Amino acid sequence: MTLDEITENFALLDDWEDRYRYLIELGRLMPPFPAEARTDANKVQGCASQVWLSTRIEPGPEPILTFTGDSDAHIVKGLIAVLVALYSGQPARAILDTDAIELFDRFGLREHLTPQRSNGLRSMIERVRADARAALAEA
Repeated sequence: MTLDEITENFALLDDWEDRYRYLIELGRLMPPFPAEARTDANKVQGCASQVWLSTRIEPGPEPILTFTGDSDAHIVKGLIAVLVALYSGQPARAILDTDAIELFDRFGLREHLTPQRSNGLRSMIERVRADARAALAEA
């Protein structure tokens, strides 16, 4: 699902419970995460649940990053789906210039996340940004 589709669908949902269910559905729609990608290197630290993010980098003067991810928690997997829609396939510089927290605030999600989930979300975003910085450093 594209970020535009996700944004349009969130705009149609007024109730937090509906948004919560939609977020879980986004997680269910994600492609399967390969078992061999469940490595310590792909594990995101700072999350209460198990979270893995895998990054593929297309090198070049402006590296392009593609992300896949998974979690053992349904709501977190939905958060990953939104992050993948936001960041995957984007140039490293664009990733660093994009404020994911603002997007989650606009969707009205962050205010309903527990403090642990909010910390985990920040950890996932920081992991994506760190991969983008590393890709730029190698370019």
